[in-house]
Amino acid sequence: MPDHMSADPAGTRPRVLHLISDSRRGGAQNFARDLHRELGRRGQSSALCALAPHPAVHAGAAETDPGDCPAASGLRTAAVLGPGRLRPSTLRALRSASRAADVVLAHGSDTLAACALALAGTRTPFVYVSVGHPRYWTANRLRRVRGGALMHRAAAVTTLTDEARVVLEEQFALPEGKVHVIPNSRAAESYPPADGRDDRRAARHELGLPADVLLVAWIGAIAPEKRLDLALDVLDRLPDVRLAVAGDGPLLETLARHPAAARAHFLGPLPDPAPLYRAADALLLTSDSEGVPGALIEAALAGVPAVATDVGWVREVVRDGATGALVAPGDPLALAEALGKVLAVNRAGLGAAARAHALEHFELGAVVDAWQRLVAEVWTAGAAPAD
Repeated sequence: MPDHMSADPAGTRPRVLHLISDSRRGGAQNFARDLHRELGRRGQSSALCALAPHPAVHAGAAETDPGDCPAASGLRTAAVLGPGRLRPSTLRALRSASRAADVVLAHGSDTLAACALALAGTRTPFVYVSVGHPRYWTANRLRRVRGGALMHRAAAVTTLTDEARVVLEEQFALPEGKVHVIPNSRAAESYPPADGRDDRRAARHELGLPADVLLVAWIGAIAPEKRLDLALDVLDRLPDVRLAVAGDGPLLETLARHPAAARAHFLGPLPDPAPLYRAADALLLTSDSEGVPGALIEAALAGVPAVATDVGWVREVVRDGATGALVAPGDPLALAEALGKVLAVNRAGLGAAARAHALEHFELGAVVDAWQRLVAEVWTAGAAPAD
């Protein structure tokens, strides 16, 4: 299975370079890894690089040899290009790595800026993969001006829904046909459901979590818009529940002092979230802003029901009353009531319905054809193979 930038057997398909902001686990990064692996399985040349190390790695230490992205990129790990996302040395390494690619897929906003800068004047086109809700990150004029200037440099832009496409076209005056709608997705095999009680207990033991409690997972950046404070307020109202928090961010130290934090387990960023899904009885999402969250798709594929704030396009993944529950944002009492009900009813039935819905609408195999078509279109539209 190819995991480097060799040419396809007949030289008829473009070589793809996936670029992620850093090597941690996150929505954009997880999707890039899954798509990279699936393209490799289909015999298409694919590589995976990160602009910067995981934030927990010292800024001066590279996790792999920077600048050796095509050869070093494995199926689940990303070669790191430099010490910081937009450092000059990082941009030079990206420009060098792009010479072995025909199309670069830029997963996340930092990669948009990096590609616009590093690939200027080259013959390698890039596609910006937008995964958030555009109304959130275009809330002020400066962001719109900056984002528009960068997106006009991309050969194409992808987004998750038709509504997001309309917002992008209107906010940035993008020409018709430049924005493509491709749903968020994950590889089902990466998120297997727990195989009975013993498997769930084993997953909890692996993560250092208590075996015989009601356990709710919370996954994301511990940043203002993700509202971990609300999740802890919910925990305060449900004394029999424990919360497993996977992620890090600027509010970690502050929220670790929350009164309910004694019943929360702060796991840090997990190298693989799948064991947490197998360990959990439910997933809680408390964000003020989302697109189509990958964590909800991952949990659903793992057969875990979710309680989530009704923001962005969350309702496309969580079907209220059928696969979990939806609640208006910012209301810890309503979230606690909904979570209590989900934990009290047939969790297995809700989880099975969530998995069936995710397999039908968000399984990666169903959308990879669309990605391959788009990459081929960008390649044949005028970009010659890199030197």
